Amino acid sequence: MIRTLLKSMRQYKKSSWLTVICSIMEVVMEIIIPMMMSNLIDYGITDGKMPMVWKYGIAILIFALLELFFGTLSAHFGAEAAAGFSANLRSDMYKNVQTFSFSNIDKFSTASIITRLTTDVTNVQNAYQMLIRMAIRGPVMILFCFIVCLSISVKISMIFLIIIPLLGFCLVLIILKVRPIFTRVFRTYDNMNNIVEENVRGIRAVKTFNQEEGQISRFKNISQKVYEYYCKGEKIIALNSPLMQFCMYVCTLLIAWIGAKMIVASGNNPALGLTAGNLTELLTYSIQILMSLMILSMVFAMITIASSSMERIAELLQEKTDITNPEHPVMSVEDGSITFDHVNFRYQTASNDLTQKKRKNVLSDINLQIDSGQTVGIIGATGSAKTSLVQLIPRLYDVTSGTLQVGGRNVKDYDLQTLRDSVAMVLQKNELFSGTINENLRWGDPSATDEEIKTACHQACADEFIEQFPDGYETRIEQGGSNVSGGQKQRLCIARALLKKPKILILDDSTSAVDTKTDALIQKSFREDLPETTKIIIAQRISSVQNADQIIVLDDGHVNAVGTHDELVKNNTIYREIYESQTRKGGSSDGKEQ
Repeated sequence: MIRTLLKSMRQYKKSSWLTVICSIMEVVMEIIIPMMMSNLIDYGITDGKMPMVWKYGIAILIFALLELFFGTLSAHFGAEAAAGFSANLRSDMYKNVQTFSFSNIDKFSTASIITRLTTDVTNVQNAYQMLIRMAIRGPVMILFCFIVCLSISVKISMIFLIIIPLLGFCLVLIILKVRPIFTRVFRTYDNMNNIVEENVRGIRAVKTFNQEEGQISRFKNISQKVYEYYCKGEKIIALNSPLMQFCMYVCTLLIAWIGAKMIVASGNNPALGLTAGNLTELLTYSIQILMSLMILSMVFAMITIASSSMERIAELLQEKTDITNPEHPVMSVEDGSITFDHVNFRYQTASNDLTQKKRKNVLSDINLQIDSGQTVGIIGATGSAKTSLVQLIPRLYDVTSGTLQVGGRNVKDYDLQTLRDSVAMVLQKNELFSGTINENLRWGDPSATDEEIKTACHQACADEFIEQFPDGYETRIEQGGSNVSGGQKQRLCIARALLKKPKILILDDSTSAVDTKTDALIQKSFREDLPETTKIIIAQRISSVQNADQIIVLDDGHVNAVGTHDELVKNNTIYREIYESQTRKGGSSDGKEQ
């Protein structure tokens, strides 16, 4: 896990090392100052020698300025290293998510990915900044101070050998107790973000069903859990402070008591025992040691909180796409022909291989031949795996067994970008992004001319409503396309797909929100303008596919029948029942654009 995260350090390694070096130098300056103070008391104030007071006074000032200088540099480089590290982590996670296949994406919720990119990275950033500054400064300070204390008085230094292990043991207990709590906190954060995302995306449904109070209550409950877990964890961590204060006061009292007795016994003679300056020095070092321990306890607490975040970030970084390019990929697709040869497919889960084998196939023994330039309709009940079938063509998922060929070659032989550039797919859930209509359409082809954009929109019957907008193609699309109707959104997505000039065009129920007249115009445009493009149309309405060259009837992941409209009406029970129900009731063929 640590090794995975440190790969994101890259150009900020130098800043990290400079932080460590400056922190050590700051500690050295801070340790020298009490020595100078001890000499000032013993050789200046006690002996009444002003030259010595000036000498050590100026030395203390110089070392204090040096401490300030190195402390400032340490803070600067530490902030730079931590902020840069977190920026690289976010970038690396985001880049890795972009490489995921659909099966990889299925393992993580959107809310979970967002939490990892924001809250978890912030926790790691804070922990790393404390680590390279305080976690270095603390042990170095303790070690140096203890060595100096030993040189002054071995007897008094033994106090630290008793207090420090006892304190360390208590801190370990606190950390072990608090770590599982913060693991639960971040899981609950995922659930909370998921609720927010669902509510914002579905706000129209929430208001339609008057569920505002229910959603508020739902959010309050999950927010209350986060509050309770955090409070429980912070209460345990808060034990650090009184524990440290108790140890500090005990040490100070013991040092003062034992040191005072030694000074009285030696008559404040350095040759015979301890001096007042030595006692002041020891008290200063004891405070520095105990303060360093307190800071270390805070660092460990922060690292404990961040450790759960580190695991979650590493999990996302270590996830590798299960769909990759072959060693020597084919860089061009010959045509739009498609062949399914005994194809089986099942969705993967995080379970073991034995469980995977027991899972039911979503698609079973699919054998199909689609010639280049054909128009193919796919009909079937909800859950018959229509979408799963077409998602195999551009390798959004890989077949579990069997062979799928496009243009006469196995899809696994192609360069992924080449294959997906040749297959344009308008998904069941249409997505538009914030920006103008023009910007959204250019997703299909960034270099498309204005004339090509207008042609694609005409083929998708989108030009008629675009030209009615005051700003035309520069009309602003809000997030998710919330300011256009469902039918308009579908037609824009079809136009965007057409701009790719694909060899295969897949419409996954992508005209369900348009009226039958517009649907018919789109089908006619496809026949006339895209004769060489293979067109696969998934639809619930018979009218959308009845003119297709062949229609595939799917039933529970199996091919039930293949034929033309007339053949299927005559020979296939499933198709005939759908046709008769829509004809008898008027079905969706009479629907208006949504």
